[in-house]
Amino acid sequence: MKKIIALSSLLALGALGMACGDAATNNSNANTNRTAANAMNSAANAMNAAANSAAAAANQAASAANSAANSAATAANSMSANKSANAAANSNANANHK
Repeated sequence: MKKIIALSSLLALGALGMACGDAATNNSNANTNRTAANAMNSAANAMNAAANSAAAAANQAASAANSAANSAATAANSMSANKSANAAANSNANANHK
């Protein structure tokens, strides 16, 4: 009878050991998953920072293009005003020349 109790206890402990034996594996898998999630999060943050840098550069380029367009428009307007003034001056000079 003592042998049966001892064997039963051994089997029970063995079953308990097998049932709980996966804890290390589960922890390892959880840590692996956590590490992968952290790596993906870091990659997403890096991509977000790169996208923000690209957007800032695009905004600077757009601002520079806008400034250049405004300068060109100002120059064109100035040339147009000078042309009108020159035409008026030439007209007056031609009228006085006769």
